Formats: sequence, structure tokens, C-alpha cells
Amino acid sequence: MKLLLCISFLTIAALAMAEQDLEQILQDGNNKFTAKMFNEVAKANKEKSIVLSAYSVMPPLAQLALASVGESHDELLNAIGMPNDNVTKAAFSFANSKLRSTKGVTLQTASKIYVAKNYELNNEFAAVSRDTFGSEVKNVDFEKNVAVADEVNAWVEDQTNHRIKNLVDPDSLTPDTRALLVNAIYFKGTWKIPFQKYATRDKDFHVTKDKVIQVPTMYNKDSYKYTESKELNAQILEIPYEGDEASCVFVLPREIDGINELEEKLKDPTVLDKAMSDMHETDVEVYLPKFKIETTTNLKDVLLKMDIQRLFSPKDARLDNLLKHTSNLYIDSALQKAFIEINEEGAEAAAANVFGIVATSLVIDQIAPPVFKADRPFYFAIKTNSVTLFNGIKREE
Repeated sequence: MKLLLCISFLTIAALAMAEQDLEQILQDGNNKFTAKMFNEVAKANKEKSIVLSAYSVMPPLAQLALASVGESHDELLNAIGMPNDNVTKAAFSFANSKLRSTKGVTLQTASKIYVAKNYELNNEFAAVSRDTFGSEVKNVDFEKNVAVADEVNAWVEDQTNHRIKNLVDPDSLTPDTRALLVNAIYFKGTWKIPFQKYATRDKDFHVTKDKVIQVPTMYNKDSYKYTESKELNAQILEIPYEGDEASCVFVLPREIDGINELEEKLKDPTVLDKAMSDMHETDVEVYLPKFKIETTTNLKDVLLKMDIQRLFSPKDARLDNLLKHTSNLYIDSALQKAFIEINEEGAEAAAANVFGIVATSLVIDQIAPPVFKADRPFYFAIKTNSVTLFNGIKREE
């Protein structure tokens, strides 16, 4: 009996360690991918507010990696920080269950693959899409492009509480379209310490040194995690949601025009986590604008700049394991729509991605509490269990 108990104990310890390893691999992969995608989206939207969900792009890329072979396969796994297929399956299966169990917030992910009529997913790919990514599968007639676009867009709206609309343009669907990979993520959280609506006032917001506008600005004074980072030349504030497993992190440059310098520093995927390791609970006076941002990102352009290139090449994509009896598949288009709203109650955020597959014949001591006055462009990130789900920049109305 002692031997059996010992074996059981060792088994549990090994499983727990494996979970820790998976969590670290996911976090590292997410940090690197998010830093790269954020940098490219920010460069493409100079002077604009942006929101994106790099995290929600990783599952469809992981699926496409598992459907591909050769250099195309290796390029995709490298981009999302996964060492091999088995770890990829284990990591995303773990991530899905972890997200679903996040306390105190609404956090939903959904995935669906639309396949051209008379075509069928490869058995192994169908099984891993279902078991690891929770993907539904449906056959559609892409020649009826308007009807299919309407159906996909309705599904996306349902998954994102009607926040993401018109993701798929009917003109992007052609008789050559063989499949669409669509996924969505939706987050809604209530602040653990809500802002009081009566305290919201119009305040100055310095868009640039020369441009000042009035924006509705929330106010609160309470205990928050806070630090001042010399490396980022910024104040960092973390506001938790109910359940204490999700939070929104705000990084406020010291200078009115410091956001571009901060963007450059955030290219380092470890810099924010390092700065946050110095955070401590303290009373903080918080002035934070209410805001709503919507961003459409051409993922194909962004991913090409992130060195994900074979996927979009008719010659090099090698998605050999996606459909039965079909080769010469590649990604023709990829798009993300993302949304975030921050107000007195908390935050609501959503994102959806679509990949179109076509065929071809080819710390400081202070007496007074610190003041976090977000009256100039700043960076924000919604995180859960150390994974960044959404991030972006608030610049203007």
C-alpha cells in the first residue's frame, strides 16, 4: 500500500509540474508574439488609438501549423513559441480550460471552420481541431458568397455579444475558397473597486503637446498595485476585476509625448513583466479617461512583417494535412476586428479573426499617495493568469 501511495503522489507531482511548464511556454510565446504584433499594428496606425488581441491569433496559427508540413510548419510553430506538435496540442488545450475557469469575469473563446461543399477535413486535423481548439465544422457553398458571409458574420456577432460586426466581406469569398478559419474572444469584467459615476468629469487630455481636448475622466482613490519604472520612464497601475484573476494594466509615460518612446521599449517582450515585478499595494489617486476603441487589422500584412510568410505563398504554404484529397492550399486573406470599452463599471473587449484558405494550381516612499493622472496617451493591457488577452494605446477620441 505504501508503494501505491508513493506512486500516486509522484504521478500528481509530475502532472502539476507539466502544467507549470505549459503555462510558462504559453506565457513566453504569448509575450513574444504580442510584442511583435503590437509593434506592427502600432506602426500601421500612427497617431491613432488601437486595440488588438494577439492572443486570439495564436490558436488559428497553431491549427494551421498542425495542418502543415515542412518549413511552413516550422515557421508557424516558431512564430507562436511552440517547440513541437505535442506541446502545441497540450498547451492550447490547457489554455482553453484555464481561460474558461477564470473567476469573476465573462471570458469566452469560440472557433469554427467553414469548409467548401464536397470537401472534408483530414481526419486527424478534424480530431485535433475539435479536441484541442473546440472548433465546430460546417460545410458551406462559397459560390453563394453573400449568404456565407452573412452566416459567418452572424456567428461572430453571437460569440462577441454583438460587438464585432461584418468581419467577413462577401467579396473575399470566391469559388476557389476551400475553407475559412474563424475564431472569436469575448471578455467582460467588473472592476473589483468600481469608479463612481458621479465623480466622472470632463478633464483635459493632451493628445500632443499642442493639442488638448476634453474627455470624460473617471476618478477614484483606493489601494491598487502600483510602481514607477525608470526603465520605461512611466507609471504603472494595475486595476483588478472581480475574482482577482484578471486585471487591466495601464502604463502612463512621464512625458506628454512619451508614447512613441514607450512603444519602442515594449518591443522587448520581457520589459513590462520585469517592471511589474516591482509593483506593490499602495493608495493611489486615479484619473482615468472613459474610452471606446475599435480597430480593424489586416492580419496578412502584419503577419508577413512578423516573418510568417510561407503560409501566404501558393508555392510554400504546404497545408497538406488540412483537407482530404486536396493539396496546393494557402492563406489568401486574414483579418482581425477588435473592440474595447472602459467605463466606471469595468471593461468589455472582443476580437475576431478570419483566415481564408484558397486552392491554386500553384518602488518610491511618499507621504502623499501617488497620483496616476492619465491625461496623455497611454498603453493598456487586459491580462489573466499573466497572459495578455488584449492590449493597445489610447491616443485620442
